[in-house]
Amino acid sequence: MTDTGGSFDLELAAAQLRADGSDVRILVKVLVDQLSDALGTRLGVERAGGRFRRSDEIRSLTITMEDDQFDAVVDGPVLRCTIGHSSGGIRIRSEKVDMDTWLNRLLAVLQAEADHSQAVRQALENIVIGGNG
Repeated sequence: MTDTGGSFDLELAAAQLRADGSDVRILVKVLVDQLSDALGTRLGVERAGGRFRRSDEIRSLTITMEDDQFDAVVDGPVLRCTIGHSSGGIRIRSEKVDMDTWLNRLLAVLQAEADHSQAVRQALENIVIGGNG
C-alpha cells in the first residue's frame, strides 16, 4: 500500500488508525502494538494500575522522534494530544492539537524515518494494511 514513489499513503494510514480508534483506547493500543519494536526507547507508555498491579490499559504514550515529542493522554473517551519541539535539548514549543492533526504529523515523521529504518517501514505497513506486527 505504497504510492509510486515508495512512500506510504499517509491519508490511508491515518484513516485506518481513526477507524481502529473509534475508541481511543483501541487507537493507542494499535499504535503501541505496531510501533513498540520499531521505536524501542523512543516510545514511552504509561499503563493503568499501580506499582504491583499492572494493567493492559494504556493511560498515555510519548513518542520522541529527533526534536519532536508526540504526547497522547487518554482522558475518558477523548485523546488529549500535544506536540512538543526541542532545540539543543530544551523544549521551545508545545502545541495542543486535535487527534487528526497529531496522527497526521506523527505519521509524516514516521514516514521520513521509514526511509532509513526497515523496522519503522514494517510498522507503517502493518498500520496501513492492518497487520499484527
